[in-house]
Amino acid sequence: MAKYYISFGQVHVHSVNGKTFNKDCLAEIEAKDRREAHDKAMKIFKGVFHNVYETPNLTYFPRGIIKI
Repeated sequence: MAKYYISFGQVHVHSVNGKTFNKDCLAEIEAKDRREAHDKAMKIFKGVFHNVYETPNLTYFPRGIIKI
C-alpha cells in the first residue's frame, strides 16, 4: 500500500474521528493506487476536497500531514 495525500479548498473543513481537516493540512490515506485513494477520499469527505497528491509540498500546509 502506498501513501497518498488529500488537500482541501479554502472553505472545506471536515471532522473525521475527532480530527479536523482543512486548508492548512493534508490528510494521509493508504491505498494500492491513486484511483483507490481518490475513491476513499470521496467516501470519507463526501466528495468535498481539492486534490490527491503522491508527493506533497508541505510549504503550503503549516499543520502538516494528518493520518486518517
